[in-house]
Amino acid sequence: MRSSAPRGRLWLVPNTLDLGSSEALPLSACLPAEVIERAAALKHWVVEDAKTTRAFLKRVQAVCPLVQPLQALDIRELPRPPKDGRAAPEPQAWRTLLAPALAGEDIGLLSEAGLPGVADPGAALVAAAHEAAVPVVALAGASSLTMALAASGLHGQSFAFAGYLPTEPAARAARLRELEARSRREGQTQIAIETPYRNAALAAALIATLQPDTRLAIACGLTLPAGWCLTRRVQDWRVAPPAFGDRPLPTVFLWLAT
Repeated sequence: MRSSAPRGRLWLVPNTLDLGSSEALPLSACLPAEVIERAAALKHWVVEDAKTTRAFLKRVQAVCPLVQPLQALDIRELPRPPKDGRAAPEPQAWRTLLAPALAGEDIGLLSEAGLPGVADPGAALVAAAHEAAVPVVALAGASSLTMALAASGLHGQSFAFAGYLPTEPAARAARLRELEARSRREGQTQIAIETPYRNAALAAALIATLQPDTRLAIACGLTLPAGWCLTRRVQDWRVAPPAFGDRPLPTVFLWLAT
């Protein structure tokens, strides 16, 4: 049975999209004041990576004092995603991470970039919080997926996120043709992401596989001073392929078939 004791809340704290880049804008230029203040007030955290979380909290501290010293904060990492032959984490693992909230203390959930739970392993903790009657509160912040969609000029009324595509060339091409057919059939923008060091490979596959008239948008390094978003027909990308520069940056790929 669920306890009737007061629960703490699970706060979904948005992160910047710059992955701690040296070119990053000041934190106050990327996140609302409410987010920074809430982050500074939290004692308990569940995160993807403790090291990068501490770096994020140092940026928070430069704007708003932390509720207690950084070294004293309770920062716990999410279980690693299961790999082949490994079972998913047991339900008890999620309850252990939620223990402070079950005891009445608030918890912050932080992604490496963007909104926790959106294209992010933290979604499993959010689901566990609902099961445990822990209130979930999402704070406003940047999501690379919605920012890229807004900047692309593609169909924003109907869209689907395909996540990561296969890396094996034949399987990736088959998946791209499947998604393009769905885009044409339903008038739906398709969205995918890739590990930054494979941006060029995915861009090349999209340009080679999609039909010439399909509109392809590439949004790279969003919120960074040198970030960009360009939408062109595939036939035009074939003439002038994208240039990602020397340093891999988070990139979102979107396409709409006609």
